[in-house]
Amino acid sequence: MDKNTNVLVKAIRMATLAAVAAPATVMAGGFSLNEQSASQMGVANAGAAANPENATTVFFNPAGMSQLSGTNISFGAAVLDIDAEAKSAEARRNVPGVDVPVNGNRGGDIADLAVLPNFYLTHEVNESIDVGFGIHAPYGLAADYDDNFEGRYFADKTELKAIAFTPSLSVNNGKGLSMGVGLNIMYAEGRLTKFQDVAGQVYPAAFDAGMANGLTPQQADAVAKQQVAGMQDPYADIEGDDVGVTFRVGFLYELDERTQFGLSAQTGTELKLKGDAEISNLPDPGNPGATRTLTEKVEVPLAIPEAITFGVRHHLTDDVTLLAGATYARWGRFEELDIYSREGGKGKISANVGDPITHITEKWKNTWQVNVGGIWQATPEWAFKAGYAWDESPVDQYLTARIPSSDRHWLTLGTQWKDAQSGWAVDVAVGTLLFKDDPKFTERNYQHSNPGQVAELAPGVEDPSYYTAEYELSAWSAAIEVSKAF
Repeated sequence: MDKNTNVLVKAIRMATLAAVAAPATVMAGGFSLNEQSASQMGVANAGAAANPENATTVFFNPAGMSQLSGTNISFGAAVLDIDAEAKSAEARRNVPGVDVPVNGNRGGDIADLAVLPNFYLTHEVNESIDVGFGIHAPYGLAADYDDNFEGRYFADKTELKAIAFTPSLSVNNGKGLSMGVGLNIMYAEGRLTKFQDVAGQVYPAAFDAGMANGLTPQQADAVAKQQVAGMQDPYADIEGDDVGVTFRVGFLYELDERTQFGLSAQTGTELKLKGDAEISNLPDPGNPGATRTLTEKVEVPLAIPEAITFGVRHHLTDDVTLLAGATYARWGRFEELDIYSREGGKGKISANVGDPITHITEKWKNTWQVNVGGIWQATPEWAFKAGYAWDESPVDQYLTARIPSSDRHWLTLGTQWKDAQSGWAVDVAVGTLLFKDDPKFTERNYQHSNPGQVAELAPGVEDPSYYTAEYELSAWSAAIEVSKAF
């Protein structure tokens, strides 16, 4: 094995292992992730569909492979750190017919540091055809509250991790027009957890007795819970995974030697995350003071949106390049987060056949992201980049504790070192997210009845219990990309 091949093998291995192990994060364009390439991040992804600098064009526009000669690899990683914490919060529960405040804290910082790796490869087959391949993490989110979180009956852990393998092909007509196609073969796994409030079913008589003896609702709740159940809150843990495919097509057109346009479109799909639900510490009605654990095979549908991206690149001078672009994503596909039984109503948790075990209304909206950026080629080796993007949040009317989000400004800076003789290049970029508003919302339960008492209400019935909060959000990111032309 020669030296160049060894570099290639190590890069693929590093990207694959890291992508499987890496945590995802929240609030990056719904659950899509902007940080796919340091070279494009330096300009806030502006004009990425029209600016094939290196092999990362496999992701942004496969038609761009036609402008790369020989064999090219790019590999790197981004680090994303979001601070997301409730600065005010209140939760109440209904036990029964009386609003009882939920004791606890505001949940702490819910987002951990995330590492998002990538690897891309292109190869020129002949003057008209190029092929490529990519490994990257296109989607992800993660939130993790403290166990004593006031809103623990609405959210605890939320995780989505996805890795995509992207074989691609491009052709060109030799007259400035190129077309590319690619597949995103995605493996995704998700997890949803929360604590369950079943007090209304477990000890209403004991609660009423405490109230009759002059206790406050909070005191009656605590005493009844200890006397009758002696229990901790039941805990729901749902996990699942799936493989899905989306299709990408791209076009690149050179208007003249200074200006070119790019267009890239991706189809949507619906993942069906299949796995298991487990409800632990659930009171056993036939054995007072004892608890039981219920399990069931479940499925969680998850919509992946269609998206279309337009980009333009213009060389203003020999040293200055201007970039602009826009992306429209059909996040309106994501209307609800439901968990269905896969046991045909015969499981221990599920309700009737065809009914969700639990339901969360989402009703996201379609979004725009608009980008502008520029590159200054200061010397033959060194280039400096800057970019700005306005990024709409799809989370609109139904904000939840699982995904508190708002519209944001994305500001980035980057630099590139390139040695034309050896073919090596290194890109470094940093960015910050400035959120337009501190999201403020009140979340209520909209649930389905079921014999396992995991949820209590039919869809559309408003539970007097609620969680209301205002969140403070901030974020920064950094990325590095190493590229080699053979």
